[in-house]
Amino acid sequence: MGLSIGIVGLPNVGKSTLFRALTRKEVLIANYPFATIDPSVGVVAVPDPRLKVLTDISHSAKTIPAAVEFVDIAGLVKGASEGEGLGNQFLQHIRETDAIAEVVRIFEDADITHVSGTIDPISDIETINLELVLADLQTVAKRLGSVERDVKRGDKTALIEQEALKKLDMVLSGGKLASVAPLSDKEREAVRGLQLLTMKPIMYVLNKKAGGHNLDEMNDDRYHRLIAYLHGIGAVYAIVDAGIEGELRDVAEEEKESLRREFGVLTDGVDELIRSAYRLLGLMSYFTTGEDETRAWTVKVGATAPEAGQAIHTDFKEKFIRAEVLSYDKLIEAGSYAKAREKGWVRTEGKEYVVKEGDIIEFKI
Repeated sequence: MGLSIGIVGLPNVGKSTLFRALTRKEVLIANYPFATIDPSVGVVAVPDPRLKVLTDISHSAKTIPAAVEFVDIAGLVKGASEGEGLGNQFLQHIRETDAIAEVVRIFEDADITHVSGTIDPISDIETINLELVLADLQTVAKRLGSVERDVKRGDKTALIEQEALKKLDMVLSGGKLASVAPLSDKEREAVRGLQLLTMKPIMYVLNKKAGGHNLDEMNDDRYHRLIAYLHGIGAVYAIVDAGIEGELRDVAEEEKESLRREFGVLTDGVDELIRSAYRLLGLMSYFTTGEDETRAWTVKVGATAPEAGQAIHTDFKEKFIRAEVLSYDKLIEAGSYAKAREKGWVRTEGKEYVVKEGDIIEFKI
């Protein structure tokens, strides 16, 4: 399933540097606003050590990980919803993504200018979110005017949409994200087509800089207030040093650990970011494995067996008969698929089976 996450943020916070670290794809980076005019797109593998284990067990000829698409979108500025900078164009690029990753700068560096002249992570978040809210408010107001004609005709679907739009208008007018609006399932479905920016899942990427004055390492009050703020809104966030991760992406695996120690970056922030993005979208992986290939397939959490099969081919949903399922842990315990079958750990499941994270599945049609 095609899934994309838009990387957004104010100018000079490290969006394009992060994108390069994610994809190893060179993009234009410059110390001035709007260095990136057209969005760059990169497909990123979801890190999953289970794939290598399965490949080794099955002696697979190739290994195919799950993937998420990241879109590098040029820097937003205050007034973007009114067309400031290249605002309207950028907002449209965000509208086409499934989720948003907001890059927030948590380092001070006199050589890298900040558009507002000062480092204030919460203010940056509020600036970006306000522009998204104002853009959504325009969309909702425009749609309210359009739907009124259908409401007057007594169209029941239009009535549901109008009620949803009124709720959204009230929430957005208060400066809040559309995602907190108290919509029923029918109301939410009625406005899905609007692709509201603040209805999308949002995660926050806290970007550090090796050698810079990082707020977390300085025990700065701005960092403590930021973390409290993110916890208060129940946000998903990841801490990354995009510059270092970009350098490490081209280093051999055996050298990475020593370089991380040298830089003082002990964990792979980019891998954690990708996994966090996967979870943000409510996704999980199941596997197929054999001599030809071992592959991770992406499905929504809660998918039934036929729905999961559709990720491979529509026939696996439409002509589904049954699925043979083995949990990853049981396969590892058995040592091989054949031994797991001998132990009776390979289960036959029907149409109502809800797929679990890490299931190994063979579909029968």
